[in-house]
Amino acid sequence: MNTTVDNSKRNFLKATALAGGAAALTSCATSSTAPAMSGITHSQIPSFYPQHNERTKGWLRFLWQKATFPDDWSYTGEEELPWGIGLPRDEVNWDYDGKGPHPWWDQYSSAPMLSYPRFDLADSSYAVMLMADQTPAWREVYTRIMDELATRHTAYWAAIDWNTFIGPSPNRENYADYPQLAPGFQAWPERVRGNYDRPGWTANGVEPWGLQPDPIGADGNLFFRGWLNLVLSIYKYVSGDEKWERPWMIAGYQNEQFEWTQPRIVEHLHRQYTDHPEGPQCENTKIWPICNSSAGLGIYLSDQLGVSNAHGVFENWIEFMK
Repeated sequence: MNTTVDNSKRNFLKATALAGGAAALTSCATSSTAPAMSGITHSQIPSFYPQHNERTKGWLRFLWQKATFPDDWSYTGEEELPWGIGLPRDEVNWDYDGKGPHPWWDQYSSAPMLSYPRFDLADSSYAVMLMADQTPAWREVYTRIMDELATRHTAYWAAIDWNTFIGPSPNRENYADYPQLAPGFQAWPERVRGNYDRPGWTANGVEPWGLQPDPIGADGNLFFRGWLNLVLSIYKYVSGDEKWERPWMIAGYQNEQFEWTQPRIVEHLHRQYTDHPEGPQCENTKIWPICNSSAGLGIYLSDQLGVSNAHGVFENWIEFMK
């Protein structure tokens, strides 16, 4: 006999009986004869309703605080190059100075390729999606958070790398002196050393593509529109709202504005996977499976929501990669 299992069952039954008995006594007793309830704790009373544990509620509270805080992701013309470029970084000051994204949006992890605040938008949306499945009655809260995440992902700072990393990457001939800028460059073939842009450098403007100011409509920059489409699809999943299926504007190079809808992003991705079975590029000249996976997930979710019918081309990409 498993003593642990028996004790767990016994404790559960005792707690249930205690709670049920106390409730019954309370309903029929006068205030002068009501039993003391101080011995029953919240954790002892089983819940038969959807709920989050304390850790999840704390994370939700922090997501709400981050999402609803009025930091400014828009274009000012005085943007500093993001830390992903490999510039020296001082100790992080967590007080918001009114410029750009708040420091609590993760701009530090996985440099130099993913150290931009937009990746925190996508990563945060996964948690919201799971929470919404657990407590769907809180839809208004989840919808507000997802809308704030999506809105930031259309602002200038969301595509700060594509909008500011123009032309060939600096120091491309001196990566040995700056190994943090190009992790793994020692394994590159000799033929590309000294004339190849480092990972993370989007190289907007290099030939044969030239300068492409639209961060969604560009040939490269898959890791922007792929995750953006996923965030917008999660918004639809959580809210049931068609807001992002209607026209909205994306901020591009020097804050030039471009009109898009979520279904049009899927159409663009479908066209790219059809024309390039090897997959679209993230930084110009670079194709990453992790970025393509986010694009595939976004297309799949969009299809499941009845917005599009395009995932077949991504399945072709999977076969190509095998």
